[in-house]
Amino acid sequence: MGLFSFVKNVGASVFNKEKESKATRPAGPGPEDIARFREGQLKNAALSLGIPIAHFAISLQDDKVTAFGEVEKQDQKEKIILALGNVEGICEVDDRISVSNPEPEAKFYEVKSGDTLSKISKEFYGDPMKYNKIFEANQPLLSDPDKIYPGQKLRIPPE
Repeated sequence: MGLFSFVKNVGASVFNKEKESKATRPAGPGPEDIARFREGQLKNAALSLGIPIAHFAISLQDDKVTAFGEVEKQDQKEKIILALGNVEGICEVDDRISVSNPEPEAKFYEVKSGDTLSKISKEFYGDPMKYNKIFEANQPLLSDPDKIYPGQKLRIPPE
């Protein structure tokens, strides 16, 4: 459990402002309506990973997400945190997700301009050819090893 920081103005565009304005009462959305709608959008983004999570709930306050639930493995928890945090407009994820079979935690790395998975792999493992380990550790969040962007957070599993 902990608090994870993310770059607020980068990431996936999950919040649909047009649908947000129509998803509530006809007179227009109130702040609570928008917050509930955004919570639903974030929750759907995390659930779209296909990771089984029991008692999953999130709370959104401004640009901070608090995530609750229980998963079986550490990597599942970390992927859910990344899915919630690598969203445009989110700068913090307060992790309240428990793991039933704890394992060593991965490190999180913020991608910098000019980074490649090979360069990151060389930094962490001393071998640029181990980039696929990082790519696989971040699937399904990454669709291609060449599609990373500055500000994105990645899981770096223990060697």
